[in-house]
Amino acid sequence: MSKPIHLDQHSLRILEELQRDSRQTLQQIADRVGLSSTPCWRRIKELEAAGVVRGYTALVDRGKVGLQLLVVAEVNLSRHSEGIVEEFERRVVTVPQIVRCLSTTGQADYLLTIALPDIESYDRFQHQVLFRLPGVTHVRSSIVLREVKAEVRLPLLASAQS
Repeated sequence: MSKPIHLDQHSLRILEELQRDSRQTLQQIADRVGLSSTPCWRRIKELEAAGVVRGYTALVDRGKVGLQLLVVAEVNLSRHSEGIVEEFERRVVTVPQIVRCLSTTGQADYLLTIALPDIESYDRFQHQVLFRLPGVTHVRSSIVLREVKAEVRLPLLASAQS
């Protein structure tokens, strides 16, 4: 986890606007945050250079592209030696169907979020990919029935006020 950097209200508001719609023009962002375009542009470039803004992307509706099934898999490893953990994580990063991987405390070593077309695809995925990942001894799967909230925006202004 990286160390937080201090962000003033203008920078937080710029980040809120970029998260809301990064396709806005510079002038639209500047108007919304109360800056002229040059200082706004400079702040955006500083946020990018500092790694606060890691990139820009489009949000795709997974159902409309045929990825109807979402699975949350709890994964346990046989040992927690550095080599096994590193190899497991290195391999997970290369699997496109795994859209999120969290190293956790509690009963599971990792929580994986997996997006696939259907249950048959997940059955094949388990046998061909999950069970073959280094060190995996146990996988407990939960099928997502409905996404109640799937927010990618961070609560920047709300967190700054608490």
